Amino acid sequence: MVKISVCMCTKNEQESIGTVIGDIRRVLGADAEIVITDSSNDDTPKIAREMGAVVLIQPPMGYGKALANSLRNAKGDLIATTDCDGTYPMDQLPELVGMMGEYDVVSGSRLLGKKRVESMPFFNEFGNWMFATMCNALFGSKFTDVTTGMRVFRAEVIKSIEWKENIGLSIELIVKPHLAGFRVLEVPIRYNERIGKTKLNPIYGGKEMLKSIVRMKMEKKDVKSAKR
Repeated sequence: MVKISVCMCTKNEQESIGTVIGDIRRVLGADAEIVITDSSNDDTPKIAREMGAVVLIQPPMGYGKALANSLRNAKGDLIATTDCDGTYPMDQLPELVGMMGEYDVVSGSRLLGKKRVESMPFFNEFGNWMFATMCNALFGSKFTDVTTGMRVFRAEVIKSIEWKENIGLSIELIVKPHLAGFRVLEVPIRYNERIGKTKLNPIYGGKEMLKSIVRMKMEKKDVKSAKR
């Protein structure tokens, strides 16, 4: 039986974490492992533990450092990522898992096949399009959404690549498998309104993601040898 882990990072998400974990349990069942790296000062870790999640406490170090910690500690044969704010449709997660027979990474694209993502501010949508366009030009890919938070990986992909980025980890999680020769598929997903207030500064986040793309371009040759 294939074991599935779902990884997240949380910081003061007590409004949404119960709903997200409940949705994961509903679609994947009680046997799914949920691994969360938390840096909250509210009841988020308490709620998550009570619902059966593995909660790893870490001082605030940024999105990528937290999610990478969850990924390193996941024990599943397949490892999924999502956000803790209810924006990603957990009812589509089994669909992504079901495609893993032919692929090493299945990535949920919020932009694929859409003229406009109504629940995403236009500034954010334009930025996401720009990041995908840059990656396609620099790395020879054909991605539509490199900053999505909803993906499924074979454990081999997660374990065989060194993850270095922080805010730009979402981009690294699709670019490096592509460069290493893993089979990557994008599929369209819905994108919902966020539960609670966002903690992301889009200007600062955008600058950091651009820096991540530049760093990955500079180390491109090293990444190609990651797949064994």
